[in-house]
Formats: sequence, structure tokens, C-alpha cells
Amino acid sequence: MYSGLFDLPWWGYVLVTLGLTHITIAAVTIYLHRHAAHRALDLHPLASHFFRCWLWLTTGMVTKEWAAVHRKHHARCETAEDPHSPVVLGIAKVMWQGADIYKIEATNAETLEIFGQGTPDDWMERNVYTAHSVSGIVLMMLINFALFGFIGVTIWAVQMMWIPFFAAGIINGVGHYWGYRSFQPDDASRNIVPWGIIIGGEELHNNHHAYPSSARLSNKWWEFDIGWMYIRIMEILGLAYVKRVAPAIVLAPKSQCDLDTLHAVITHRYEVLAKYARSLKRTCAEEIERLRAAHAVRVDRRLVKRWLHREEQKLSALDRERLLEVLKSSRVFDTINSMRQELTAVWGRSSANKEQLVRQLEDWCRRAETSGIDALRDFSMRLRSYQLAPA
Repeated sequence: MYSGLFDLPWWGYVLVTLGLTHITIAAVTIYLHRHAAHRALDLHPLASHFFRCWLWLTTGMVTKEWAAVHRKHHARCETAEDPHSPVVLGIAKVMWQGADIYKIEATNAETLEIFGQGTPDDWMERNVYTAHSVSGIVLMMLINFALFGFIGVTIWAVQMMWIPFFAAGIINGVGHYWGYRSFQPDDASRNIVPWGIIIGGEELHNNHHAYPSSARLSNKWWEFDIGWMYIRIMEILGLAYVKRVAPAIVLAPKSQCDLDTLHAVITHRYEVLAKYARSLKRTCAEEIERLRAAHAVRVDRRLVKRWLHREEQKLSALDRERLLEVLKSSRVFDTINSMRQELTAVWGRSSANKEQLVRQLEDWCRRAETSGIDALRDFSMRLRSYQLAPA
């Protein structure tokens, strides 16, 4: 039986498989995702052509199709037009049929026209990578067979399943279904785990939806994005140039809000909402106990958690009805709810000029600090000190 040019022990084939699939993951996250879809970094032509060729061999994915489908996901997230939302389609369908869902959307001419602009359109893209996308996959199988014999075909099969399962299934499915949320964007995105290694950093999916144009997906000091590590190494070697990363916040104590405060709050609005929810968590728990002791109204802790982390209009009709009953019975909950709505309105008022928005933010802070709710006062005083770190 033909064993190929390299005869390895069993663990050698395992390492080869993991190495090859990891290169593919790196190509997807660095080239397709961060570079092509979001333009968060520029790549040297040598790096760009390597990634395109590797993806042609290992996935058959076309840059324009992948970028267009992903951009549409961000633009239409968690709606009926989202190409792969588990909120709409169900977690099972996205997990196990994610690759098929992607293929269907990739044939949508309207999606490619609207969201596929700015992707490679050179001779290689038109005449090789796009025109013969399946040929690369077949060539990869032949190369594996030549190198490793019949076990190489098994390695090839794992390579072919790796991206459909981890990218189309895990990231698009689990990444909008299970995990923790550091930010509160208007979608269901979650960080699966804080260490982005197996899927190249894409595990930090909530971070990405909060700052989609950032080349770095880690935001907290305890998070690790291996894709960002590769990008920094490539930057040192002159193979990449980072254009944007999520801006950092610095705290500068102030007596009142100014333009710097406004810019920082708007830029980090999803983090502001997450901190608002965490800051009021204990206050809400104490108010629930007070209402129960007074036999005023029955409060569901899970309802309060959903309400603190979502816009009211995104709650179900039943949840909104229950919430209205709670608000009528509690000044504390009514204040927390109205102040959250007014805070989100600061960055939602597109007709107001900057000076008006600064005054509105200052007025919000003043009312929060005189609300009689200690946690709201403390949150407001911290919010006043927000400003963006120098670039």
C-alpha cells in the first residue's frame, strides 16, 4: 500500500493535520475576515497571495462571496435577512447546516453586488480562484496523497470539514447562542471562551461585534487572540499594516461632561450599556427582595436580567407586559429603566449637534446623581471621566 513520501508515526499525522488546519484558520481570520471583509489591516501582496492560494486549496472559498455574506451578516444581524442567525434559524440548523446556508447566500447576486465591493478582482481571482474554485480542493487531495499516501486522504477530509464546522457552525452558531458578553451590541453575539486559539481568535465573537473594524479581537487583559499575535508578527516582518484597533478608555476625573466624554461614550456605547447593567445588578436584586417582602408584585429575576441587557422593544410581548407591571410598582425599577432609555437616546439623536449632545449627556449625569440610587450615582460619576486614550 502506498504510504507517500513521508512515513510518520500516528502522532505525526495528528500534528500535521492540526498544523494544516490551523494555517487555514489563520487564513480565514486574518485574510478573509479582518482584512477583506472589515479592512482592519492591509496585507503585503506576498501574504495576501499566499492566503488566497491556501484557501483555494483547502476550502474553495471565494473572497468576494465570503466577504459579502459576512458583511451582510453585520448589516442585517439577527433579522430575517441575516444569512446565518441562530436567533432566526435556530441553533441546530446553523450548527449543522451552516456551510449549506453560506453556499445558498453566496449565490445571491444582490448580496454580492451590495456587499462584495472592494475585494480582489485580478487575473488570478477571475481565472483561477473564482472560475475553478473546486480545482484547488482536488489538487489539495492529490498533494496530500503524494505526501502521506492513503492516510493523506483522511487528512484532506479533516481539512475539508474543519472550516464548515468551526467557522460556519461554531462561530456563526454558538457565537450567537452561548458564552459571555463583555459588551451589549444590538445582537446576540457572545464570546465563546476568552482564549482564542483553536479558531484563531474568532472565539471572541462578542468583542468583534462591538468593534467590527478592529484588527484585534481581544479587549480585556485576560483575553488572548492568537490571530492578533500572528498579525503583530507579520507587522514586524513588514507583511501587514494594522489600520484600526478598538480604542481604549482612560479615566480623567471631571466636574462635568465635555466633548471628549461624549466621543468616548458614543465610541464605547456597547461597553457603557454592559457596565450599566453590571452596576445596577445588586440594586435590582435588593429591589426584587423588597417587592417580594412587601407582597407588592412578583418579579422574575430572569426577566430583570433580560431587560437590563436588551432594548425594551426587543423583549417579547409577554415580557413587556410583565415589565410594565413591575415598573408601575417600583420607583427604583422605573428610574433604572427610564435612565437606560435616555442614555441610549444620547447616541441615537442623529439630528442634534455635538454641543447639544454634550448638554444632554451632562443633564443625564446630573439626574442620575440625584436619583437617590447609589449605584446609578456611582456609575454616572465614572461615566463623566470617560475619554479616549491618545492614538
